[in-house]
Amino acid sequence: MPRLTDGLVLHGKYHGAGFAEPTFTVRRIDGQVVQLSQLLYHLVCAIDGARDAERIAARVSATFAREVTAQDIDFLIDRKLQPLGVVAAPGHTRVAADAPRSDLLLALKGRRTLVAPKAVARIARALSWLHYGPIVVLVLLAAAAMDAWLFLIHGAVSALLGVLNEPVLLLAVFGLAVASLLFHEFGHASACHFGGAKPGRIGCGIYLLWPSLFTDVTDVYRITRTGRLRTDLGGVYFNVVYMLALAGIYALTDQPFLLAAIYLGHFEILEQLVPIVRLDGYYILSDLAGVPDLFGQIKPVLRRALPGRRDAGPRPVELTRRSRIIVTTWVATVIPLIAAELIYMVWNLPSLIRTGLRSLTTQAQAATSAISHGNVVGSIAAVLGFLLLATPLAATIYLLARLGRSLVRSLGRTVLTTRARRLAVPVGIAVTVLGVAAGLGAWLDQNADRPALVHKGPSMPSIVPSPIAVTPRSSSEPTHRANPRPTTHKALPTPHSHATASAPATPVPRPTRSTAPPAPATSPADATPSAPPTSGIPSAPPTSTEPTTTPSSTGSQSPPGGDNPWNTGRNSGHQGRRR
Repeated sequence: MPRLTDGLVLHGKYHGAGFAEPTFTVRRIDGQVVQLSQLLYHLVCAIDGARDAERIAARVSATFAREVTAQDIDFLIDRKLQPLGVVAAPGHTRVAADAPRSDLLLALKGRRTLVAPKAVARIARALSWLHYGPIVVLVLLAAAAMDAWLFLIHGAVSALLGVLNEPVLLLAVFGLAVASLLFHEFGHASACHFGGAKPGRIGCGIYLLWPSLFTDVTDVYRITRTGRLRTDLGGVYFNVVYMLALAGIYALTDQPFLLAAIYLGHFEILEQLVPIVRLDGYYILSDLAGVPDLFGQIKPVLRRALPGRRDAGPRPVELTRRSRIIVTTWVATVIPLIAAELIYMVWNLPSLIRTGLRSLTTQAQAATSAISHGNVVGSIAAVLGFLLLATPLAATIYLLARLGRSLVRSLGRTVLTTRARRLAVPVGIAVTVLGVAAGLGAWLDQNADRPALVHKGPSMPSIVPSPIAVTPRSSSEPTHRANPRPTTHKALPTPHSHATASAPATPVPRPTRSTAPPAPATSPADATPSAPPTSGIPSAPPTSTEPTTTPSSTGSQSPPGGDNPWNTGRNSGHQGRRR
């Protein structure tokens, strides 16, 4: 007797879908969401572990209003549902180890639970009243009044400048920024509960270059589009609530560092709304288009655009005209931006690594000096700065290595057809690696005496206190000050495909909405100037210090085409969708 895999949850119809045919979703016990056609979903509903193929065929024929035979049922189970991990193999009840799962380049990695699902559900229930319409209107009006006062009357930048040289206040602002990220996640969870879905855990992981938070709100796939959009916007809405709370505390205490935290909170909101990577803006756009996995639509869109490639590969899922316009516009915007960012990163990699290592050395020396002097605040600040500098540097190298591995695998699948080509591939890879290594070494030598690359984007000021700077600054040296930059990534999809009797159903990627903490940068003024080699002749004292900065990172709730899974864990929003 056919049996469903353990823990399978039927979400039902995907409301507001941008596909030409009705779409249904189910969720496996491992969190992977799978998109099914209407026929396959009726078949899944008819399987109860007690009916044989004949009885299942009779029930599907009645509910689907089309004649289905027992042979059709056996074919659909063997060729469609078992490979997707929806129906268990004979003699088993668990999802097969080789069942398709999302493994995306731009997905949240290394997920760990911070708040258990039961605790999240209780807190989300307690905060859900904030999503009632009249409350939302009052919050937005209060936020408009707060911004008018802060930016037009009091002045926002002056509040920030007042805490730049105070390590204790900088640590306080950083702590408030981290707390706002967690509160952001509860905004997604409470909006999910308010819409009638069940939120899951809140956790953390690494998204692109930064540690990030996420909320498992996969269950939103079974509610309306309005409910999903409310969940998408719940995070930034709670950021606004958080800033209003800080403004109220400032009114009582008159502490300027609270205004600095409010000022940085605006950057967190703006970054979350950028729909380039899987942050809140990405999931807002995907729900407006009715396509959970926008990245999964890149290949079909490019195939349609290239001459002679329209009919190549499997037939893409048909979208409605409105969804096709949204997706095509998004692809035409995102592809050049991501390509330019990757080219910039690779081209400037030697300089970025050199600058990052110099900044790490400065932070390590500052931490050692602070510890030896018994400066507790300075020690904490320096260690924290070291960790936040090391994370994006290591993540950048990892991201480029993973991208290179993907390209090599794609090349291997294309050319491994004969023995000669099988031999040529490893030889070609070895030659390429040696060539890149030689070029990189020559490049480093050529640029050794050039100033380190200074990233023009805003970055967090150094949190290393000036009293414990490792290298004393000459009176003739210029003083540099970095601008603040908060970074949030608030984290988990692949192509959407409509499953039919002739086309396999596709697992839905697990969106992960994530939020990343602000990135600090080493104060250029504290960087140690490199001394020229001496040859017995005294050298003149240095008159300038080469600034050291850390490149800013780009950071934060998807159905597929063909057999590709979509990751539906919205970071800080969907696990299945993680938002």
